[in-house]
Amino acid sequence: MGRRLNADPAHPGSPAPGVTRTGVVDCGLYVDGVRQPGDWDYASAFAAAEEQAADGRSSFVWLGLHEPAQTEMAGIAETYGLHELAVEDAVKAEQRPKLERFGEVSFLVLRTARYVEHGELTETSEVVETGQVMLFIGPRFVISVRHGDACRLAAVRADLEGKKELLAQGPWAVAYAVTDRVVDLYMEVADQVEVDLDTLEAQVFSLKAHGRIQRIYQMKRELVEFKRAVVPLQRPLMMLTGTVNRDVPKEVRRYFRDVQDHLTRTVEQVNSYDDLLNSILQARLAQVTVDQNNDMRKIAAWAGIAAVWTAIAGIYGMNFTHMPETQWKYGYPVVLAVMLAISLVLYRWFRRNRWL
Repeated sequence: MGRRLNADPAHPGSPAPGVTRTGVVDCGLYVDGVRQPGDWDYASAFAAAEEQAADGRSSFVWLGLHEPAQTEMAGIAETYGLHELAVEDAVKAEQRPKLERFGEVSFLVLRTARYVEHGELTETSEVVETGQVMLFIGPRFVISVRHGDACRLAAVRADLEGKKELLAQGPWAVAYAVTDRVVDLYMEVADQVEVDLDTLEAQVFSLKAHGRIQRIYQMKRELVEFKRAVVPLQRPLMMLTGTVNRDVPKEVRRYFRDVQDHLTRTVEQVNSYDDLLNSILQARLAQVTVDQNNDMRKIAAWAGIAAVWTAIAGIYGMNFTHMPETQWKYGYPVVLAVMLAISLVLYRWFRRNRWL
């Protein structure tokens, strides 16, 4: 029943023989929740899905793409009837999470994220790596377009193929599985980011506070990038779980509600992290200000002590004829003793007032 990739040039969406389609990761035909054997190209698989549907069976194609080229995506769009605006978004991959509908095809955009391991947080550390996954969901197909490596879908496909009853729900079951994986990665990233924030907090509020403010700003930038991926996804999920949505099967909507609960928890975490990071930043800025004030007081104290020597030396350096003690035998050591005594008094006074 299966057909070899690139073996059917009669279909307009198929590439010419000998052309390597590097954008296609996997293409599977599913009938009644079971993947059909064989290696399929996207055009022949779609034609077979239509034939199975005409016989009253639940069938669809899951085509997985990774950073496809514009020319390749154009052929796929012609075969599956995709809208040109959605295709342009899928190729450029510069979209916020959203859900749009073009005729019978829904276009779901997800931003993916994963935590980047690092030994120590620095001014240039990459904490969160982001990417995108776009899903075209039609009556007989689902096309996943992945950009970046933050969320690979091979494990999602393998896990879903072991759940026949869920997969029999059709293309929206795939959309749920992909969305669930993306949100699970959000939760993992949030837990790891919390560890970094705990480390920053410990450094700032320790007795010997250290750490450059640039590290906190770097963490702030990474958290903002993560927040841009997580927070906007709330609206598309609300649309998918709404009772007025008739495109998503009722059973699959229940699964989407579970994903929505996990996303809500992650959004709350991210917002709390943002507030905590702002508090850490303000605390560190306050510490820097206090340190600068302490430094200025120390400089002023030493300047005050030095001013005594400068003033006395300046007066006696004028060399007027009628100046007291200039002809006195013990004048020089007495003046030095007076300057030293005044300096010691000032030093003790500054120390007592914690200027030194």
